[in-house]
Amino acid sequence: MTSITDPTRANSYRPVTMPMPPLQAPPDEAASLWRSGSKAFFKDQRASQVGDLVTIIVDITDNAAFNNGTTADRTADEKFGIPNLFGIKGKVISSITGADSLNTASSSDSGATGKITRNETVTLRLAGTITQVLPNGNFVVMGKQEVRVNSELRELGVSGIVRPQDITADNTVTHDRMAEARISYGGRGTLTQLQTPRYGQQVMDAILPF
Repeated sequence: MTSITDPTRANSYRPVTMPMPPLQAPPDEAASLWRSGSKAFFKDQRASQVGDLVTIIVDITDNAAFNNGTTADRTADEKFGIPNLFGIKGKVISSITGADSLNTASSSDSGATGKITRNETVTLRLAGTITQVLPNGNFVVMGKQEVRVNSELRELGVSGIVRPQDITADNTVTHDRMAEARISYGGRGTLTQLQTPRYGQQVMDAILPF
């Protein structure tokens, strides 16, 4: 195994910059043993300002089924005769053009059926950061996680808007309490490349009309 070294001395090290609340000096209170802003058991430990961390729980189980059926049938029949035309009796016209001067018929029949079945299940937990406090007090939360296993990289991202009262006592919030939630789960690597069609095939699929 490799030896323990200072990670900040690695060539790939980059310092992290995250949104932080403005620095405010705690006020001094006379005749008080308590210092405002101290972290202890009398202070709410839930995320409340920019830069605080909050655990996001995603538990999605969707089941959807749609069945549609459509049937249409139409039949039309029209016959027109000409008794007189420019003084010529209808019998003369009928002997030339037939029994009826105009006879039309039409029919149409259509039927369609459709079925959609979808099952989705996503269960995960990750920590996010409060990046913004909106004027009404709601928090904008964003979280990202990457895990590399051999040559495959898994990427997970969650972002949304939560209310302070929806953050529980253990500093967690569920995805169904997030407005404008954006949840992504994917990855890249050798296996993903093998499962993705080549660029030439994708271009041909987009161009060819058949």
